[in-house]
Amino acid sequence: MPNRATGAAFHERAIMSDPIDPDRRSFLGSAAMTFAAAQFAFSGSADAQPNKAKPVITATIKPGTNTSFAALKQIEAGLLNVGYAEAGPADGEPVLLLHGWPYDIHSFVDVAPLLASAGFRVIVPYIRGYGTTRILSDATVRNGQPAAIAVDTIALMDALKIEKATLAGFDWGARTANIIAALWPERCKAMVSVSGYLIGSQEAGKMPLPPKAELQWWYQFYFATERGRAGYDKYRRDFSKLIWQLASPKWNFDDATFDRSAQAFDNPDHIAIVIHNYRWRLALAEGEARYDEFEMRLAQGPVISVPTITMEGDANGAPHPEPAAYAKMFSGKYSHRTITGGTGHNLPQEAPQAFAEAVVDVAAKA
Repeated sequence: MPNRATGAAFHERAIMSDPIDPDRRSFLGSAAMTFAAAQFAFSGSADAQPNKAKPVITATIKPGTNTSFAALKQIEAGLLNVGYAEAGPADGEPVLLLHGWPYDIHSFVDVAPLLASAGFRVIVPYIRGYGTTRILSDATVRNGQPAAIAVDTIALMDALKIEKATLAGFDWGARTANIIAALWPERCKAMVSVSGYLIGSQEAGKMPLPPKAELQWWYQFYFATERGRAGYDKYRRDFSKLIWQLASPKWNFDDATFDRSAQAFDNPDHIAIVIHNYRWRLALAEGEARYDEFEMRLAQGPVISVPTITMEGDANGAPHPEPAAYAKMFSGKYSHRTITGGTGHNLPQEAPQAFAEAVVDVAAKA
């Protein structure tokens, strides 16, 4: 879920965010997904490049069409053994899709086949503390600070020999994309970020908000207590389902949809990493020295220069700023899209077509 602040230069609070049964239906095996990719000249936008061709999505998917990925892959990357789904041609232009809390890779189960059909190589990893991703050493701190998750993502790209990729995400995943775009722009071709600019700092997190705004962060204060840690551990599924309902009040997801994602929360490090993330934001938990330099740079509120499309659902029930508040934080080719129709916080799962189209469009601008 969201971050309490977006840095000294950006004072509004922003949104931030195990093994799959092989008998489930794979989206890659579905006849509905066997449509061809096509190319066309990019046009119709003020910042269009008429001479630059781009892939195009040639079919539509109703949310909930797909229920699973093909068999997951595992790879050692940095401090982790990462579980991830992959779709599309191995030599396709790479796209990383990044989930948040309390969600998992199923947020992109309908987005991935759309992008694969357009010729992209799509990588959808479980972040640390989720699904089949495991921390390699018992001695490693179960650290949830934002810089650590971003470094994990760079390590995954290195392990997969991906020099540069389009990054797209929401919640914690959008923040991770923002951090990589700000600190390592040479690794980020372009970005889709739900709820805009999400880079924050511990110092900004100390700034009090009006009571009504603080109320939206109830779970962060709960997690600051040992009772909260114990409660989240004991009721992690009930807790996560409540967050889904509050963050996406008009999304009528069924129990099966929630249960597929909830399996990811059974990861042995899930509780420790989630609790550390929210305590770190309030400066109630220390980070690791290895990330200090990155956090110092992020605390300055760096402007992001890579081509970016920000998105927002018209029914996002989680705390989030207005698009006008963060537009100045993007200095490259930039546009914003508000997705109507009752779309909530989990935008890629609730509106996969719109999310996939934004990825295709922003990749064409780079």
